Amino acid sequence: MPVEPTAGWPGLRGLRVLDLSRLLPGGFATLMMADLGADVIKVESPNGGDYGRIVDPDTFAALNRNKRSVVLDLREKAGRETLLRLVERSDAVVESHRPGVLESMELGYRQLRAVNRRVVLCSITGYGQTGPYATRPGHDLNFLALSGFFAVPHRADGIVDRVGVRVADMAGAMYAALATAVAVSSARSTGEGQHVDVSLHEAAAAWAGALAPPLQEGRPRADSPLVTGDNDIFVLADGRRISFATFEDKFWLTFRQALAAEFPVLADACYDRRADRTRAKREVRELLEDVFAQRDLAWWSAALSGLDLPWAPVYETTAEVLEDEHVTVRGLVGTLPGSATEHPRQQVRFPVVFGSGLDSLRGAAPGHGEHTAEVLAELDR
Repeated sequence: MPVEPTAGWPGLRGLRVLDLSRLLPGGFATLMMADLGADVIKVESPNGGDYGRIVDPDTFAALNRNKRSVVLDLREKAGRETLLRLVERSDAVVESHRPGVLESMELGYRQLRAVNRRVVLCSITGYGQTGPYATRPGHDLNFLALSGFFAVPHRADGIVDRVGVRVADMAGAMYAALATAVAVSSARSTGEGQHVDVSLHEAAAAWAGALAPPLQEGRPRADSPLVTGDNDIFVLADGRRISFATFEDKFWLTFRQALAAEFPVLADACYDRRADRTRAKREVRELLEDVFAQRDLAWWSAALSGLDLPWAPVYETTAEVLEDEHVTVRGLVGTLPGSATEHPRQQVRFPVVFGSGLDSLRGAAPGHGEHTAEVLAELDR
């Protein structure tokens, strides 16, 4: 049976999604829908299923909780026929093949629509279904490179480098989940489904686009008003790092006045206005680098905790994140129930608190084909 959401609140209960995707973007998109109560059926191949099961079991577990797994061989006619029977009873299909692959298997939108006019097909690809790059292979770093992500101003000295989080994959997944839910809602009203074309490159461009256009004026990157010397990461005396962001004047004044006795360089009022700090961004950064380097993290934590300032230690390990008191009080991380195939794992819950309640950590990721018999039996009811 579907992994039901919190009793008393329907969420997306009643919405059935067939997940034909593999790895991160499609998995994260359908995870969000599953967390919110949709019945997500992960359709996997007989030869081991999703590649993520092998290369990164922990990430697979995080991306596939609250789902059911069905094994179908879509290379065979019987497997394709069974999938179309499932499509008849489903609201949406999410897939992440290159353009044209589903059509080559006679499972494109035209074939899906023929058995269910209301079905929504969400295709997640690197560059979309059309255009000169449509069939080009790619991964997160490639999509970021072309999106303007690295053009967004970052700091006065230094270039924007890649981050560990797969930003394009995650952004595209969020757009895919939202667009699919909206398209299903429309289909329920109009009786007509549609093909939703999600490009990971375009998703990243949408995130970066609002911040990158000022560069079209030809100004040096460091001249952007988004780049300041007092909004950055600074190294402390013990080698730990701290994030500090006194963008508003009130925060700079609080910091300067509270600590001027300890650090006389802060007694100077010449940078009290945002415009002055922005013009002197390099000097301000050098000033703060010197100040922060004089004390360790314990000292700075004690000194700043009593002040109303935007700062935070930079956590370098998972343990630090899990042990943070705010994370603990908010219940951000919980433990999934175990199963015959997987031990209990700690995972981040759905990151929204609903007044009606939601337990997103309800069911562990399914074993390969764990629900095949159950789901196929439902077709005969």
